[in-house]
Amino acid sequence: MKTLVPLQPSRPEPVPRGTVPTGTSAGAARRRRLPTAWPLTALFVLYPVWWALGLPSFIFAILAVPMALQLRKRDRIRVPPGFGFWLILLAWVVLSGLMLDITAPNTLTPDGFGRYIGWGIRVMNYTALTVAMLYVLNLSEKELPRIRMLRLFGFLAVVTVIGGYVGALLPDLKFTAPLNYLLPDVVAHEPFVNRLMHVEVAQVQEVLEGEASSPRPAAPFEYTNTWGENMGILLVWFLVGWVVYGRGWRRLGGYLVAAAAIFPIVFSLNRGLWIGLVIAAVYVALRLALRGRIAVLAGMALATALAGVLVLASPLGGLLDERMQNGHSDEIRATLSSGAVEAARHSPVLGYGANRALIGSNRSIAIGKSADCKQCGNRELGSNGQVWNLLVGQGWVGAFCYSAFFLWCLWRFRRDNTPIGIAGSVVLILMLFFQFLYGALNTTLAYGLISVAVLARNDRHLRALRREALAAAESAESTDRPERTR
Repeated sequence: MKTLVPLQPSRPEPVPRGTVPTGTSAGAARRRRLPTAWPLTALFVLYPVWWALGLPSFIFAILAVPMALQLRKRDRIRVPPGFGFWLILLAWVVLSGLMLDITAPNTLTPDGFGRYIGWGIRVMNYTALTVAMLYVLNLSEKELPRIRMLRLFGFLAVVTVIGGYVGALLPDLKFTAPLNYLLPDVVAHEPFVNRLMHVEVAQVQEVLEGEASSPRPAAPFEYTNTWGENMGILLVWFLVGWVVYGRGWRRLGGYLVAAAAIFPIVFSLNRGLWIGLVIAAVYVALRLALRGRIAVLAGMALATALAGVLVLASPLGGLLDERMQNGHSDEIRATLSSGAVEAARHSPVLGYGANRALIGSNRSIAIGKSADCKQCGNRELGSNGQVWNLLVGQGWVGAFCYSAFFLWCLWRFRRDNTPIGIAGSVVLILMLFFQFLYGALNTTLAYGLISVAVLARNDRHLRALRREALAAAESAESTDRPERTR
């Protein structure tokens, strides 16, 4: 019988059964078997391939199957702190499907089968990402060393930086994903799926005043906002894996990639990413100051100041200043946020199961989509951030449980002063900040949940070290006692 138990430092890590069949040498087994953590490696290393094939919203569910099968072989399954909040959220995502046919205030009446497909994909992905979190948490250090997990994050950070340059320099590059030709028409033409099947390396939007359009990097993700929040999260782990724990060429490469990331970060015109990076830097500075790491803090301040001077002295400085003065989406975001709160007020417990299209626009209920203006009005409530998505989809209960889970984990690991502990806390803070600006499904939530698993594993490792140190001290004391007695 399988059991779910919280992290218990007093118990040894479970060893998966059946790693070496009877009568088979360990060497032969290694030659015939894939590494235990192969689903995670395939998820990260091959992610650019999955994106190009049109699978970014399905690959998590596909690879969650072998992850779940591996978890099933374990005697017990560890869960992260605050997992009860997360289980309630999962239940609410499922139960909110009962509200898909109900009309939210000031929104269009739901019609068509697309809302059921969208709800099904949402349930599938929440479940798959939960499996991924539990999978990483329950792998042993031998099966997946923590430093290897950081390097997987770092690999995707490099890919994201490269994708930023491709999106900035070749914004018109786009193609139809091969998966599009395999899907049934009813699924392929559903708006959410249709968007995934038409792969773009950038989103060209009207952002800066006086410019008809601005190319904003998106590759290897679906949207430029997703690129921005993922860039922030992945860059944190990249710096830890390549700079803090790196040596020689890896550390040098870490500095070079971090410097190279400045251009696409500024060129993305992503104010949320900029603010998030400032929050991350301030938090790290406070943690270092409290530990008395003045030399490291001074080096970090010097590097930040140098990067700031270089940006402001280059054409990027003018771009940054112009973007901060042009909040073209602020009015739209305010309308969508207030609409989400209004929807949650009318259905506070279960929400409405999915996003809803507003009647008209933020300026007038009479201005909506038409043949002449397909971009006008009827914007989706819940599309401007994860917290607003949860308020519309799962009511106040869903929004509360989502935030409570990450806050609980942040509090639980607050005393972890290792580089992994500080970086993991930064990621949790970014998850809580980005939820007001961007949606989190799919990749962003995956990286956030896996970060929770890495934090929990690091905590388990530190507790084991403390137990060993305590046992060694007690042993030394018991050995020394007879000597003193003589």
